[in-house]
Amino acid sequence: MGANRVNQSGADFPNSTPGSAAPSAQTRRKTDARVAIASVLWFLIVAGGTLGMMRYANTPGVSGEAPKVWPVESQIPKDDNCPTLVMFAHPHCPCTRASIGELEVLLARFHGQVNAHVVFLKPAKMEINWEKSDLWRTASSIPGVTVSTDDGGIEARRFHSETSGETLLYDKSGVLKFQGGITLSRGHAGDNPGRSALQELLLGKDSASIKTPVFGCSLFETNCQGGTLCKP
Repeated sequence: MGANRVNQSGADFPNSTPGSAAPSAQTRRKTDARVAIASVLWFLIVAGGTLGMMRYANTPGVSGEAPKVWPVESQIPKDDNCPTLVMFAHPHCPCTRASIGELEVLLARFHGQVNAHVVFLKPAKMEINWEKSDLWRTASSIPGVTVSTDDGGIEARRFHSETSGETLLYDKSGVLKFQGGITLSRGHAGDNPGRSALQELLLGKDSASIKTPVFGCSLFETNCQGGTLCKP
């Protein structure tokens, strides 16, 4: 009889282990609370990081006042028969890839109607070909674009340009018509006020001077600090 009672008890609780006890309701509540707190903390960390990246991506770089008239001492060739466009670029700024992409879109529509230059800054004492990055190669592949090196940032300073991707448009008489960026945020490709303004100017629909925010890294950082935050 005693053995039968033991067997029946084991049959009633087939997964039980001698000496074990089911977790109490209080223990389960504590565990659930810890899981809930950990989940909330993880959400706050992820949300904070996302908001930080969004804030960085939508914060424009420094933009000085470009010369109102083309500097006569500039070594960048200005065309007297059509507008001249100049984009200053850091060769290792990942968000500048979007700016070069927008330039390609613009020139596909206005090929032969604008004298376009992409000028890559090369700080003093950097090794040979430091500036000839994949961005250089991309810009060089765009029909109608002349790519050049700005040794020591002489031309960038001459035009008061401080942020990678800054674009200037001067009309054929050398008067500044546009200064600014041609992306909506850092590394963001697509329609944006800068490209739209340039299109209007090249179509002759607007004679006013226009300025837009520039989204990019500092031209004068030897090592671009944008990192993954700059990437589209």
